[in-house]
Amino acid sequence: MSVNYGSRRLVVGAHYGMRDWLSQRVTAVLMVLFTLLVLAQLIFSKGPISYELWSGIFAAQWMKSLTFAVILSLFYHVWVGMRNIFQDYVKPYGVRFVLDVFCIVYMLSCSGWAIQALWRL
Repeated sequence: MSVNYGSRRLVVGAHYGMRDWLSQRVTAVLMVLFTLLVLAQLIFSKGPISYELWSGIFAAQWMKSLTFAVILSLFYHVWVGMRNIFQDYVKPYGVRFVLDVFCIVYMLSCSGWAIQALWRL
């Protein structure tokens, strides 16, 4: 008896594989570029590294917005990894749901903190 897995194959599941892999690579590249930008500003600055230098680097609105985008991409990067770990290793649905909700609430509260810290609200 032959089984045809061609065009009539019924694929079920979450289908996260390629999207998750690509999103983690994109967010990682964004974080690396941001790190290189900050390091370049530190290396090519004159004088000692002080509070004034740090506040000068992050004073521009575009830098605040970029920093917040990097923080959000860090959270998404972490969320994809944690969700995959929870799905692979935490089998009871109720426990996995509680862990998912805890991670989401924690990341949202950290986002609020980042907004307050960057824009001094």
